[in-house]
Amino acid sequence: MITLFEYKTVKMPAEAEITEKKSRFISHILPVTTESAATEFIASIKTKYWDASHNVYAYSLKDNNIRRYSDDGEPSGTAGMPTLDVICKEGLFDVCVVTTRYFGGTLLGAGGLVRAYTKAAKCGIDAAGIVKRVFCHEYSVRADYSLIGIIKNAAAAIGCIEGTPVYAEDVTLKVFVPHTVTDFTDEIIGATNGRAVITKETEGRYMDAN
Repeated sequence: MITLFEYKTVKMPAEAEITEKKSRFISHILPVTTESAATEFIASIKTKYWDASHNVYAYSLKDNNIRRYSDDGEPSGTAGMPTLDVICKEGLFDVCVVTTRYFGGTLLGAGGLVRAYTKAAKCGIDAAGIVKRVFCHEYSVRADYSLIGIIKNAAAAIGCIEGTPVYAEDVTLKVFVPHTVTDFTDEIIGATNGRAVITKETEGRYMDAN
């Protein structure tokens, strides 16, 4: 079931570390698409950093609009919620953030903790990078080699995403057409004067748009 036609998520797993008054905050970022994947990631971080003072987490999932967080022993509202706030302010889905803290001996206070966990989450997300994902329909376009440049230009002009071509007697180009584009077939037929064979391959999938 599709809940969003476009959304933002992180490009890749990443880590980032900051230090506040000798406390270390290590932010771990992972793209996830299910709650089980998020909880497995959280468990793996807790196992790896078993000796840490806290392993705070937050995650947001596209399907069913699930959002969860935990302060993991930090004062209520100072760790998990600020982490989730960063995710939400960036407009991200399908991402899990776990921030590990090693206490440095100096109390940061509620405001200091909020700032530290916010900064750690933001640094981790920046390290992972952000990408927009768009729901697309997959098409195959088969044509003579001389028409491939024309097809690519026509598809790009209406916001389509180019896939990997297959070279044989003719060239078959995979094209991912965003759900908002309704005139793809007409555009390709017009650009090639009807000399391309267009086949709709799948009902839909998400593709990175940038």
